Amino acid sequence: MSELVTRARSAKLRRRYAAEQRFRRIGASAVIAALTALALLFGSVLWQGLPAFLEHRVTLEVALDESAIDPGGARDAALMGEANYAGLLKNSLLAHFPEISNRRDKRELAALLSSGAAYDLRERVLAGPDLIGTAISFEALLSDEADALLNDPASRELPEAERQIGDAQIAWIDALSAQGLVRRAFAARLLQSGDSREPELAGVWGAAAGSFWTLLVTLALSFPLGVAAAIYLEELAPKSRWTDLIEVNINNLAAVPSIVYGLLGLAVFLGFFGLPRSAPLVGGMVLALMTLPTVIIAARAAIRAVPPSIGEAALAIGASPVQTIFHHVLPLAVPGILTGTIIGMARALGETAPLLMIGMVAFVVDVPSGPLDPATALPVQIFLWADSPERAFVARTSAAILVLLAFLVLMNFTAVLLRNRFERRW
Repeated sequence: MSELVTRARSAKLRRRYAAEQRFRRIGASAVIAALTALALLFGSVLWQGLPAFLEHRVTLEVALDESAIDPGGARDAALMGEANYAGLLKNSLLAHFPEISNRRDKRELAALLSSGAAYDLRERVLAGPDLIGTAISFEALLSDEADALLNDPASRELPEAERQIGDAQIAWIDALSAQGLVRRAFAARLLQSGDSREPELAGVWGAAAGSFWTLLVTLALSFPLGVAAAIYLEELAPKSRWTDLIEVNINNLAAVPSIVYGLLGLAVFLGFFGLPRSAPLVGGMVLALMTLPTVIIAARAAIRAVPPSIGEAALAIGASPVQTIFHHVLPLAVPGILTGTIIGMARALGETAPLLMIGMVAFVVDVPSGPLDPATALPVQIFLWADSPERAFVARTSAAILVLLAFLVLMNFTAVLLRNRFERRW
């Protein structure tokens, strides 16, 4: 009988261990599947976004004819800025193809250059007026169609009707490349300029500045209000039905869809108070309302995690309740408060719906210099570029996603550093 019991127990143990091994394998498979999906997603974005960080330029010998730039010789910046720099670049490009004579071919040849090349040449002349009357070597930016062809040589195999660039233009690009005049360079413009209708001229700096001012307003409002509310609810407020109701509402507000806060900002901040539309100030106020419950919950959890003996010891030696909170409890809760705040800010950085509702979806070229200037934000910029019909904006969209991910990683890394810096163990 004992032998049968022993066998039954052994079989039961084997089944238990087998079930445990199956559970381990299922858990490991789930982790591997999640990491694989994440790697595929990030790899796809990286593969599509890398071309946006590079651009193609053609080196031209540009004759800065004084009669075309400054006929009077006064060197007036206003007059020199109105010169036909696009025509100078067109003449320089035509010098490499003397066989082109009809207007259509000349127009198609000039279309190989970006419209921003003329502005770059103007800036160079205005920065150095002594160059007028000489011939300079100038790297002109190619158009997005030419850049796409050079980035994807396989596209030239498509029928001409399915391409954005014609056979003659491909031949001209090949001729310039054979002469060593076309080179690839880092697209600093992507990280230094604002939005543009031309893909090769569009940059994320304007949206990044808008996100910075928006998050600055969000932090200035949500952090002190959230910490103060957490201190009051956790340490000072008497336990009653009202405080229980407030706690329930705070927890519920943390789960409210973000677009509801956008509607609230549209009705109150824009409709009632008449604050400026598309301004980071309004965006920051809306995101502060959305982030506030997260900050309060995180701060309360951090304060609650401080051992009660710390406060009791401070009170025992004569400290007042306020002194106990600010001199003993709060400094020990700082790591958790900062971590929760930064995580809430990271969520606010990636929000799009509330900003769409308050008009930050507008096309803004200039980089905002303050919270009252019209601006957009990185998530909204990604939304706008993803909706653009130009093929070159696909790479720009992925590049903006990479910049946004870099900001998020930096903010989370900062949270880890602050937690390790201020964390104390008991």
